[in-house]
Amino acid sequence: MKKAEKTVSLVLGSGGARGLTHIGVIRYLEENGYEIASLAGSSMGALVGGIYAAGKLQDYTEWARAITKLDILRLLDISLVGGGFVKGDKIIATLRQLIGDRLIEDLPIPFTAVASNIVAGKEVWLSKGSLFDAIRASISIPLFFTPFELNGEELLDGGILNPVPIAPTFKDNTDLTIAVNLGGQPDNKYEQNEREPQEDNSPLSLLQKTIKGFINNLQDGEAQRSRIKLDMYDVINQSLDSMQGTIARQKLAAYPPDLLIDIPRNICGTLEFDRADEMIAYGYQKAAEVIPANK
Repeated sequence: MKKAEKTVSLVLGSGGARGLTHIGVIRYLEENGYEIASLAGSSMGALVGGIYAAGKLQDYTEWARAITKLDILRLLDISLVGGGFVKGDKIIATLRQLIGDRLIEDLPIPFTAVASNIVAGKEVWLSKGSLFDAIRASISIPLFFTPFELNGEELLDGGILNPVPIAPTFKDNTDLTIAVNLGGQPDNKYEQNEREPQEDNSPLSLLQKTIKGFINNLQDGEAQRSRIKLDMYDVINQSLDSMQGTIARQKLAAYPPDLLIDIPRNICGTLEFDRADEMIAYGYQKAAEVIPANK
């Protein structure tokens, strides 16, 4: 006799393209006797979680699996003002067209996106209003995306203050809280098998060239330029990953979920969204290692 489905509060962490692993985790839960009854997410976790709550994850998955580096480049509306290199309007407009916007309070599954107000130094929980406004606020990676103004606040990436937002699920009446942390300790296997450098038409290369242009204008000659071991984007990206990994460990120690899935933070680059199949499969595999089948 089939067991009754266990209800789950699912917490999806921040981490750029690593967030595609969330799709694999969700797929595993659906196939193994779990009902996702509540969702909270930061950054990419908010994007995947919000789209799932809207019942459109399959549409998004098909789109994500087909995307190429050139497609990513076309979605980046570069801006050299406003606190970020990408406005994000094209990406959100594309997703709105693909998914259709909804009010969060009308979704069939309770959902909270977490963003950060760094001026006030506080988390902002978004559980009503436009779904894609909340997602856009939550994915505002510092320097990369321009901040997003919502409800009179300038908001940035939720992962700055809470990379694995368990707190919004505290009042849930579910059987389990399962969290996916995309800031897990680096795995040496991925360090040893580094991918080939990005092609010239990749979005990361375009950003690197733009930022390096600023660096070159600010430097005083070749001697100083030669001292830069990592370009500015790499420094900021790795700093954010390290910072969020530390914050995530502290949050998880203070408020441990029933089950935790750790994704190594070096499994793929922040912008490597063309690796969807690989990341989805990895998320499914990690979920299977941690979550027992409920059948």
